[in-house]
Amino acid sequence: MAGREIETRKLSQLELEMHFLMARLLSAGPCQEASQVLMKELENHKVLPKRLDWKGEEHHRSFKELLQINSHVGARHLLHMCERLAPMLEQTVRPSVYGTRSLLGAGRQSLLRTEKDLKASVWSQSHHTARYHGAAFAAPHNSTQPPNLCYLLQARAESSVLPVTQAFSGRFFVKMQLHLRTLGHLSSVYCISFDRSGHYIITGADDQLVKIWSALDGRLLNTLRGHTAEISDISVSYDNSLVAAASCDKVIRVWRLQTASPVAVLVGHTATITSLHFSPACRGRQRYLISTGNDGCMCAWLYFADNKKFNEHPLKFTERVRPGSQMICSSFSAGGMFLTTGSSDHMIRVYYFGGELPEKCAELESHTDRVDSIQFSHHSWRFISGSKDGIARIWRYSHQEWKCLPLNMSSKQIGTNSLTNEQHDLKSKFRVTMVGWNCTDTCVLTAVNDFSLKVWDSHTGRLLNVLQGHEDEVFVLEAHPSNPSVCLSAGHDGKIMLWDIVGGALIKSFFNVIEGQGHGAVFDCKFSPCASIFASTDSHGHLSIFGFGTSDRYSKVRFALSIVLGNIAGPVKHC
Repeated sequence: MAGREIETRKLSQLELEMHFLMARLLSAGPCQEASQVLMKELENHKVLPKRLDWKGEEHHRSFKELLQINSHVGARHLLHMCERLAPMLEQTVRPSVYGTRSLLGAGRQSLLRTEKDLKASVWSQSHHTARYHGAAFAAPHNSTQPPNLCYLLQARAESSVLPVTQAFSGRFFVKMQLHLRTLGHLSSVYCISFDRSGHYIITGADDQLVKIWSALDGRLLNTLRGHTAEISDISVSYDNSLVAAASCDKVIRVWRLQTASPVAVLVGHTATITSLHFSPACRGRQRYLISTGNDGCMCAWLYFADNKKFNEHPLKFTERVRPGSQMICSSFSAGGMFLTTGSSDHMIRVYYFGGELPEKCAELESHTDRVDSIQFSHHSWRFISGSKDGIARIWRYSHQEWKCLPLNMSSKQIGTNSLTNEQHDLKSKFRVTMVGWNCTDTCVLTAVNDFSLKVWDSHTGRLLNVLQGHEDEVFVLEAHPSNPSVCLSAGHDGKIMLWDIVGGALIKSFFNVIEGQGHGAVFDCKFSPCASIFASTDSHGHLSIFGFGTSDRYSKVRFALSIVLGNIAGPVKHC
């Protein structure tokens, strides 16, 4: 008996309470005989929580006494505690598979896992070289270092061409840095685009100017004039011969990219033009340039590829079904067969460009608020629309109709706490500010007005990751042209962030500092076609170019600008 008391004194308070909770759980189950035996054993061995008197002395208590004192503890109290452990642990130490909760899990699924269990595995030469049905194996989920370059070169020699995700992991983009920052305009720059070769950068600003820059060394090559109001959008033709700019003056102007000579002045809208796109579709010599405006119209401008002559009278679709309706955004499918537009009247309209003339083929009314962001996928007849109603919808063309998969911005990741009643009441306050696809169309990205980015499986609609880091609304989402795991975001907080959307981690961040004025909001940002550089514009008229390697080729331009402008442009800081 003395030996038993010694053992009892060695038990911690948690162990004693666990004995009580186990007996309490067993008493509510089918094993009543085992429950009675356990209660008797616990009382005999005195391994139940004790009572302390005013002198600090311990007194043993029976199971019945504990039940009366702890009436708030239900029979399934221990079970409820275990159910809460897995979601809480998933927020700090990520498992291999979310949602599979077991008290018997091992490794990364164990409830006893720690940060040490996330230690990176070593990938050998054979892993790089091996192929399954001609395809390379995916990188380990817990890999924290880029692949060994020698192994990659050997694998390429022995097997085949390496996938981009192996040759250039997301961590490779940590090496990107600022090459040039110049005050290119005298007011906010809302539009930026690369030409199809990636050699030129085109910017359009509120100073009514369109400028063409060299992406190779940052020199200003041409300034295109003519507009009498702010530039609202720019577009480059797919044969890389024309650049078009739309403006708040209701006019579209087209120039030759190589010579900067004017080609056409197109007047067809009666309000600000909101979007402008060259169609990728070809029909003999015929090509189309489309525009949408706040007048509720979509205009299709016909021109000829050989002589670049535009028909001054567009095919005009007036979609103002109610007073004040505006067309806000538009996007072409990869081959130019379909055009989708989003409007303030909650409608999505689809136009077909495969016939003799463009025609409207569908009106989709599923959103309950204005549709102000829309984007077609890169490789299929699917597109995503974002609305102020807090819902993004992935649309696909199947069986002669458009079907949608809704993505609710109030959704939480599997493994995180569910929404409270108060959060459900705030659901209506969620708004989608921007949408986009990764380069392989396996994932879609949505920017939400709570400053977060959400990554979704484009086929199932499952929420994969929530990316946190911005401190203001995000209006720029740009997918890497060849790496499906990398994307770029920028917003009014002045931050430009490179993300690993598969791992849900930040790769690198830049902060747009304006000396003496705080920070400047980033209004637009684009990758070059080869993705070796990206460029951004801001609220103060700056053009910034980022890339790999040294910035020696930009140094002469930077030196000249420092003399002319007296170092007006401030630095971009790395976060």
